Amino acid sequence: MDSSVAFSARDLLCPQCSDVYTYPVLLKCGHNICRVCLQTFWESKGCRECPVCGAVSVLGRPPINLKLKIAADDYQTQKAVRFTEVCGLHNEKLKIFCENDQEVICLVCQMSKTHRIHQCCPVEEAAEQKKKEITVKLESLRGKLKLLNRRREEWEETKTFIQTQTLETEATIRREFEKLRVFLQTEEESRLSLLRQERDVKRDVLSERIRDIQNQIQTLTALIDDMEATLSHKDLPFLQNYKHTRKRTKDSIKAPMCIRDILIDSTKHLGILKFEVWRKMGNIVKSAPITFDPNTAQSNLNFSDELTSVQYGAKQNVPDNPERCINRVCVLGTPGFSSGRHSWTVDVGLGRDWYIGVARESIQRKNTVFLDPGEGFWVIGRTNGDSYWAQTADRTRLVVKQKPERITVVLDYAKGKVVFVNNTDNTVMHVFREKFAEKIFPYFSPGLYEEGKISTPITICAQTINLSME
Repeated sequence: MDSSVAFSARDLLCPQCSDVYTYPVLLKCGHNICRVCLQTFWESKGCRECPVCGAVSVLGRPPINLKLKIAADDYQTQKAVRFTEVCGLHNEKLKIFCENDQEVICLVCQMSKTHRIHQCCPVEEAAEQKKKEITVKLESLRGKLKLLNRRREEWEETKTFIQTQTLETEATIRREFEKLRVFLQTEEESRLSLLRQERDVKRDVLSERIRDIQNQIQTLTALIDDMEATLSHKDLPFLQNYKHTRKRTKDSIKAPMCIRDILIDSTKHLGILKFEVWRKMGNIVKSAPITFDPNTAQSNLNFSDELTSVQYGAKQNVPDNPERCINRVCVLGTPGFSSGRHSWTVDVGLGRDWYIGVARESIQRKNTVFLDPGEGFWVIGRTNGDSYWAQTADRTRLVVKQKPERITVVLDYAKGKVVFVNNTDNTVMHVFREKFAEKIFPYFSPGLYEEGKISTPITICAQTINLSME
């Protein structure tokens, strides 16, 4: 039996989307709705009403109207056949493709006024050409899909890495604050100990003085008692003992002296206490003019807790974020500079291979480049442990009288100069001159690890901290 006989074309249209039914479901009220349309309607309304009459449906999944579905599918199939094979205007087979209108037509259409001057070709020829065109676009879309999937995976990894970074940074912060707490606790105990020592010394002094004066009080009290008893004697006995009594009344006890500076020296213990502790803290607190930015570092670089020392080591699992340099074993410093005069001193130690200097913000971080001003680098370095070079367009060998262990880099943005000074003999090693047009960042490369040898770190030297009052 042809299931479409019982339904007209109008009967096959969903009252919700006005299109031919796709999986029509039958509600208890007798109305049919596309399953997707009904689900969307219920979710938007927040209740299980019929979109047509508003009747509330019972709980449960409405059944598919199988007869209506078959009729709708047959109608779609017949419609597709009619659409793809026969011209709707001339009832002729569709054999021609019009390039101008991008549609399939029949031979009659091609000779009509509408398409007479248009560029046309056989369906087979057009299909082959258009399939190639769509295949190219499909490959492009597949490429974009692949890129999106790869980027999603990268971002998922980055999301996980952010959590790892947070935990590692949190642990470092706790360690650093623990160092400060230990210092403060030690300083507190030291100052309390000094206070107690002063208390004990001054208390002992007073205790000894009190014992002395107590003895004097007892002696004097006994003498007074004797004198009072002597005064009660009769005249003759009193006068007979007068000489001895008078001798005893001579004042041999001196008046107690005042004790100076016997109170606790509160000024010594409390005066500008916080400042004194702060100044003493300068021995353990270091301040560097710049630090390394690990988010720009090649994956084999490892850093100290305060990001002032870097060396080559085991590869780490880090995301390939846009800021990260992967073309060289290097790292950028922070902050960057777009004005002013700045300097920092680098301890290159005994490293055999290293580069230090500055680089512009827009350097190529993923592709191989030359370390020269044309690529945005103004650096000097040591290679093979025996020669020093300025990375100019044509490398310039540097004459070094004394081997540098510390080098000061001076960036004068306004004057367009980068100066390298050997701190060993205070001589200028090299000067770059350039007109800077963008932000400039410190640049460092500690060199590769040599098999069987310990990697030598590069360290940014701390500045001297001076605390004073005005």
